Formats: sequence, structure tokens, C-alpha cells
Amino acid sequence: MLLIGEKINVMSKTIGPAMKERNPEPIVELAKAQVDAGANMLDINIGPATKAGDEMMAWLVETVQGAVDVPLCLDTTNPVAMEAGLAVHKGQAMINSTSGDPERIASMMPLAAKYNSKLIGLALTEKGIPRDANERMAVAVDIMTACMEHGVDLENLYLDPLVLSITVPGAQYQTLECINAVKMFKELNDPPLKTVVGLSNISNGALPETKALLDGIFFTMLACNGLDAAIIDPLETEFMNMIKTIKVINNDTVFCQSYLELC
Repeated sequence: MLLIGEKINVMSKTIGPAMKERNPEPIVELAKAQVDAGANMLDINIGPATKAGDEMMAWLVETVQGAVDVPLCLDTTNPVAMEAGLAVHKGQAMINSTSGDPERIASMMPLAAKYNSKLIGLALTEKGIPRDANERMAVAVDIMTACMEHGVDLENLYLDPLVLSITVPGAQYQTLECINAVKMFKELNDPPLKTVVGLSNISNGALPETKALLDGIFFTMLACNGLDAAIIDPLETEFMNMIKTIKVINNDTVFCQSYLELC
């Protein structure tokens, strides 16, 4: 399971100003903390970055990779900033993200092909949020087809069913449709395509004491239906302990009495 740390985000009250001021200390500290907690990739989210986004993304990539030895998931809607980050990235990066929107496909697919990067394909179009697993499947087919047309290796594609907060009216139904979509995505191709979710979306707006429980149970249900990767908060200790336990039960980690400390 690929675990992508979500914490380096321009919307953060501490990380956002650090990005704008080019202050590496809080960013490096947070990057190291996430990797130490179990993240094996870090999401670097600079948002639209309409002003000097290319310079910011390149600086961030070099700053974070100078501190931790993990690949990065570059998160911006600005294709110029995205390419600036890809150009300086060491190893194989991930693009977060394209979608079924023709404009997004046109801006991100060529970059994924040029830099041989991994690519998140979000089951969303310019028309809005899919209503069910079947509509998500239709968008996934379009994204897969676009990958083949642009020369993007399907091995690099991660399909995202689009997780919504369970606190939104009607979202409980959508939550089940996300699980069904992950299962259906695995049947699209042989070998199966990979899948990913922005996991913490499920608990946005929920009471703080229920967050780890919601994230953990939803993650377990997704993992049982073919999930390959998740964008998560690795500093959420209770949730990470659930992941360590799943690894033991799945025989991915050799069992020991103190596995929560040693895994």
C-alpha cells in the first residue's frame, strides 16, 4: 500500500506562510515527521499558484527532497508550476491530478508522458460529481483511453473515485459508491489498474474524536476491495496503528507482540 502524506499544503496556517516566505524549517520538520510516521510519498500542494507558482514548486521540491528520501506527489492546477516541479524532481514523481475534464487532460497528460510520472486520474468531469459507481467507471474509461492516446504507461495511472465527506447530505450513499467504484476500476484492464483515494475527505466536518475511526474503517473497506494507495494524515496515530495491524493480518509484516512500535 502506497501511503501519501497530505500535510504539506498551502492552506495550512503554518505551512502556507512558510511556502510564500521560502522558509524551509517548518516544511522540512513536517516532511521528516510524516516519513518517520510511515508515509512513503509526500503530497506537495500549492493550490492554483497563479503568482510565481513555478518558482515556488521548484523550491519546494528541492527543499523537501533535500531533507527526506521519498518521491513526491505534486499537487497544483497550474501546469507551468507542475512542470517546474517535475523538472527538478529526483526519481519518479506523481501528478495530482488529472480528471475527465478535457482541459485537465490536455494540460496534465503530456507532462505525465514527458516525465514518465505517476498520475492520479480523478473520476470527475467539467459537468460535476458522478452520481454512482457506473458514472465513475465511465470517467475512468475516458481517462484510461486518454493515457493510451498520450503515451502514458497505464502502469503509472492511479484511478481516484472521488471521496466526499460523509457529513454532507446524501454522502453515505456516495461513500458506498466509492467503494464499489474501486472494485470496478480493478476490472478495467489486465493487469489491473491501480487505485487511490484522498482518504481524509471522508471525515471532513466530522467530530474530531470520530475522525480516526471513520478514516480507519473506510480505509479497511477500501483495502478489501482493491485499494492500492491513499493520501492520508500519517501523524494520526490511531489510524496508523490500524494500518500496521492490517499489514500483520495480511502477512505483509512478520507478527511480533510489539508490532505497533516496531513496524
